[in-house]
Amino acid sequence: MCRKRARLATVLAPAALALAALCASDGALAADAPVKASPQQRGEARRLDPLARAAFWGSEFQADAADAEAGAGLAQALRGLGRNDDAAEVATQALVAHPDDEALLLELARAHIARGQGFYAIDPARKAASLAPKDWRPLTLLAVAYEQAERGDEAEAAHRQALALAPSEATPLTNYAMHLAAKGDLAGAEAQLRRAVALPSAGIQVRQNLALVVGLQGRLPEAEKLARADLPPEQVANNLAYLRAALGQAGGGRTWDALRAGGGQ
Repeated sequence: MCRKRARLATVLAPAALALAALCASDGALAADAPVKASPQQRGEARRLDPLARAAFWGSEFQADAADAEAGAGLAQALRGLGRNDDAAEVATQALVAHPDDEALLLELARAHIARGQGFYAIDPARKAASLAPKDWRPLTLLAVAYEQAERGDEAEAAHRQALALAPSEATPLTNYAMHLAAKGDLAGAEAQLRRAVALPSAGIQVRQNLALVVGLQGRLPEAEKLARADLPPEQVANNLAYLRAALGQAGGGRTWDALRAGGGQ
């Protein structure tokens, strides 16, 4: 049995299907390939939790390893389970048959970024951007990849390109805000995040990033109020304790680096 399949099996037995496709080189595939699901079944699968999606798309990818949709679906589900290395491998395998598939390129970039290996996300994100020049998603991923690769000027340019394409999307606004925060411009980051949280596409992570940036500026009561809108009391208490420690480490400066030094997000 390949090690990747074994790791998923420890999560829950049905999830072993999620990585069956990765074991093809080890002879682990069943003799009879499963019948592929209908478009309706695939649509319904997208609403499942990551574990169930991994099992579903694993079966689909096992049925046809050249199925780009199945490859992207499996990579996304594995990333949702924290299996970022496996997600990158699935996307890479699927790209052999579909080297210009934007969804697969984006999933590969996301997986590398989730692994903290943004350097390896640059090429797939850049290729996706060239294939879909009006799509903001490759550019915002490219910006984050450049940040992880410590290429700040290129990150700034990519962020601005993404915002030019999608000024009313929460994700590029949020990513740019956190880029500003990383440079120490907390006021600028807050301004961008307040724009982002007002958008329909804003989710919990956007609001909690705002709470973080507000807290880093020393406004802990306001940060606490923002955090309590989405998080349980125990997590709010932990976040506030961490912020207080970070602010203490920063002395009077209250820098973003003080938070990151302790392992914060």
